Amino acid sequence: MWATISAAQIPVLGALLVAGALAKVRTVMNESEPGGLSRLGPAVLVAERWRGPALLGCAAGEVFLLVGLMSTGLSLFRWGAAAFFAVSTYVLWELRRRRPDVGCGCFGEVSAIPVGLRSLGRTAVLTAMALGTVWTPPVPGWVTLTTLTWSQVPAVAGGLLVLAALSPEIEEAASRLRHRAPCEQRPLDPATALARLRASAAWRSHVKLLSSTDPVDSWRELCWRFFVYPGRSHAGDPADVVFAVYLSGRHPAVRVAMVGVDGRPIEIGPLPESIPVSAIH
Repeated sequence: MWATISAAQIPVLGALLVAGALAKVRTVMNESEPGGLSRLGPAVLVAERWRGPALLGCAAGEVFLLVGLMSTGLSLFRWGAAAFFAVSTYVLWELRRRRPDVGCGCFGEVSAIPVGLRSLGRTAVLTAMALGTVWTPPVPGWVTLTTLTWSQVPAVAGGLLVLAALSPEIEEAASRLRHRAPCEQRPLDPATALARLRASAAWRSHVKLLSSTDPVDSWRELCWRFFVYPGRSHAGDPADVVFAVYLSGRHPAVRVAMVGVDGRPIEIGPLPESIPVSAIH
């Protein structure tokens, strides 16, 4: 039974690889504004002139694995897929820690949503799927796809449903279809962003540091709304507490940083939603 379920995931891996590769190529070919790739990983990890080639290189790797998985049964490509998704999980973890304002770029510009637990969970699940195929019979993926049994169809459908549930890009794509404009160009009432902030875990974790619950400043940059509150550090020194609210999605990301009177960031502890101030201004 386990071998049957694992073998059925090869078409699922192929579908994700082809979707990711095509989306990355389309994003690079249709870059609509200068610096647009600066909001996507892994492009954000390299110099600006190499951002397009970095995404294309990632797409080429996905095509290579896709061709190998679908045309052969060699364990080389199955181990390669597992390594690719494992490295992707690590890269996304680093992006979330170091640059929480950028998206994973997994599916090109649609993946500009800040990296969250769902994106991390998706690559972890893909890693497990790829590892599971290593110990299945060495049958090419196209053979598996064209000879799916009734016992394998639910496994394929289940794998796709799990990945869909872990893909925030579906919500973003649906939102774009409704609004027909990218997040950066959509109007959003600041009061709505403020309500999202006050319903977040970041607000509940840091409200005790605020001297007032009324913001002293607020502004918008692209798809982020910033709110500044007067407060005090854990040491009791005056400070500004800066919240950043992402303006898209049903469960938008909320980040927070603290700035001292000298303009320097103040460490506020290893909270899951805290970031250095340099990442949000």
